[in-house]
Amino acid sequence: MRYKLWHVGGKGNEMKSVIFDLDGTLADTSGDLIAAANACFDGLGHGLLLDAEADMLTAFHGGRAMLRLGFSRIGEPWDEAMVDAQYDVLLRHYGENIAVHTKLYPNVEQSLEELKSRGYLLGVCTNKPAALAETLMGQLGVRPMFGALLGADTLPVRKPDPEHLWETIRRVGGDLERSVLIGDTDNDRSAARNANVPSVLVTFGPSGQGVSEMEPEALLHHYDDLPDLADQLVR
Repeated sequence: MRYKLWHVGGKGNEMKSVIFDLDGTLADTSGDLIAAANACFDGLGHGLLLDAEADMLTAFHGGRAMLRLGFSRIGEPWDEAMVDAQYDVLLRHYGENIAVHTKLYPNVEQSLEELKSRGYLLGVCTNKPAALAETLMGQLGVRPMFGALLGADTLPVRKPDPEHLWETIRRVGGDLERSVLIGDTDNDRSAARNANVPSVLVTFGPSGQGVSEMEPEALLHHYDDLPDLADQLVR
């Protein structure tokens, strides 16, 4: 069964939309995420417990996942109360240093421009807190290219709940039947499947070629290929 979404766009090409995840999809944010977690551990006197490369995948599972991993390496008892106590510290440090190491993946901007020239509406659906996502997208210089940005706290639900994706499509003025989600994790794959929207998973994110095991409708190896890939999936 296909679900139909309300849209505010016009007819034809104006209703096509490409919705993006942020971390690990549009940009490699792992360096700044790991640095924020390490700032917590360093402040507690434990030093830098996480490695930017080896722990990249954990970084994309969120702040609490990084804190749990770090505490597990101390060799001392820890609990969720300790994680909760450091979470706001992590967010504060991250917000103040959000784009020190973060970079867009190669040719993201060119790909976005080409998509827009082909009539696609663009949006961001991320499980990053909305204020942090807005700040980061602004500092990376690409926020004006997107008609809507929904974060983890924009709605009462977030990915993989389909409403998070559906509402992003609504806010850009798109149509469910002419939309695709670009992501890098099982959260993205599940959100798209739950929303009955095709998904494309990037192979240059933290999971690499392993995303193929999630069986998305397509894989993206380089942003140069995205406009043609979108044309194949969105008709």
